[in-house]
Amino acid sequence: MSDAPRPGKHNKKVRKPDHEPDPEFQIAPMIDILLVLLVFFMSISSTEVLQSNKEVSLPVAKEAKEAKDNPGQVIINVTYTPMNDLTAIEVDQRDYAAPADIVPLLQSKVGANPLVRVLIRADRNVRYDYVRKVLEAVGQSGVGNVTFSVVDKDPNASTPS
Repeated sequence: MSDAPRPGKHNKKVRKPDHEPDPEFQIAPMIDILLVLLVFFMSISSTEVLQSNKEVSLPVAKEAKEAKDNPGQVIINVTYTPMNDLTAIEVDQRDYAAPADIVPLLQSKVGANPLVRVLIRADRNVRYDYVRKVLEAVGQSGVGNVTFSVVDKDPNASTPS
């Protein structure tokens, strides 16, 4: 036996694949995704803005904590008109005459999402007795998570110069 290489066994050349060009960055799909996200966040934020009532003057609580966002949240605005000493309730851009009137609405929300949270935005001039009646109505509807909206500083207070 000789040590001579056999023909055809070591004479093969290994062929390397051609170098692939680097993929190009496609900007059009990125813009599409960003526009979809922009529209989504604008629609969500406008919904939250519509639910807040500018007529409500929130009470001040300096030690208040920032609330976490909750997509299943129901906002109850309790307004007060000092001219005729009238208190009103607004939920989902609809007015209610008495706190007991919101119980069926809240029960339907609890039926759809048992973890629903109620955010009460009561005017600082609303009497506690009325807020207590609103809380009783919320409790009768089966909601267990209730928060209050407050501000950390008085917007009407003058700042010292």
